[in-house]
Amino acid sequence: MAARRFGESRRTGPGSHLSGGLRHDLAHAHTAVLLGLVIATDLFACCADLLELDVAGDIADGAAGAGVVDRADRADALYAVAGVSQVVALVATVVVYLCWLWRVRVNAEVFDASRHRMKRGWTIGGWFCPVVNLWFPRRIVADSWDASAPWGTRSGHTPVNAWWTLWIVSLVAGRYAYTTSRNAETAAELRDAARVMLFSDGIDIAAAVLAMVVVVRLTRMQERKVFSGELPAPAFG
Repeated sequence: MAARRFGESRRTGPGSHLSGGLRHDLAHAHTAVLLGLVIATDLFACCADLLELDVAGDIADGAAGAGVVDRADRADALYAVAGVSQVVALVATVVVYLCWLWRVRVNAEVFDASRHRMKRGWTIGGWFCPVVNLWFPRRIVADSWDASAPWGTRSGHTPVNAWWTLWIVSLVAGRYAYTTSRNAETAAELRDAARVMLFSDGIDIAAAVLAMVVVVRLTRMQERKVFSGELPAPAFG
């Protein structure tokens, strides 16, 4: 079914662009599902962190024997599997999330082009350019949030700001955890590295939950604005 364009000249009434709305639901649903997958892999990683923390702590306290060695081997294997699963889930989520964000940005430009401080290309590019990727993506999302808010209302950025703050913290914590884990040699250092990694994975979970909140709320804001009959139907194709 061909998608209707956001720039159609005629106005549409509630429900007349139902197919477009459903395609939007699919786009944000896929993103939400993959964010849920990220949360699941992070929870799995937290279990691996706790196992690593437990066995490393026992070794640091002087425990020895075949049983401890077997536990250490299982912990290391689980640790590696958790790391791979996190990377796979993250890559898949990034691809789908950026597709969703691009559509949201295009829609938001039609709602109110004056709200956008960044060119459309930064919707994708802002995530990959060093330094500016610390604030450009947040600005893109915040501008789309403002443009998608009901007419005549002031839209706060609390969900966006909370998500972005935790995302930045998770980046810093993840980098520190990776470095700490890579440089750890003794059992005590491995125990400390596992603690840092556990904190990092916990922050990742919180950031993913808030990202899901932003995805769902921003999608619903746009759908309400379209279904109000005040705007032409969007192109979600």
